[in-house]
Amino acid sequence: MNRYSPRLSMTMLGLLAAGLLGGCAARQQPLYYWGNYQPQVYAYFKGEAGPEEQILALEEDRERARSEGKTLPPGFEAQLGLLYGKTGRSDQLVKNFDAEKIRFPESAAYIDFLLKHQKQPAPTGEAK
Repeated sequence: MNRYSPRLSMTMLGLLAAGLLGGCAARQQPLYYWGNYQPQVYAYFKGEAGPEEQILALEEDRERARSEGKTLPPGFEAQLGLLYGKTGRSDQLVKNFDAEKIRFPESAAYIDFLLKHQKQPAPTGEAK
């Protein structure tokens, strides 16, 4: 005599099938291409790598994301802009900050704040 009722057996078989099919589901792709962004930000705050080294790493990530048709995460362009600012390339700083504002309009107030408080280069040949 069977200890399990037919209804219970069918339920268990259904759960087993659902579990097996669920394991075969396609994995959802991440929303953003992170590349080395997070380790570079960490290195930036720890002072482990110079701005030029970090710029190269982030530029490589940007090119890889473009070639794969992926989207960069929030803050990526702003971080790159800050690094360019540290090297005195204010044109690249502004370009990257503008890209951040276009891509993530909610960042505009903060980016404008950063732009307003950027150290301006000392004027050369001041009149006395």
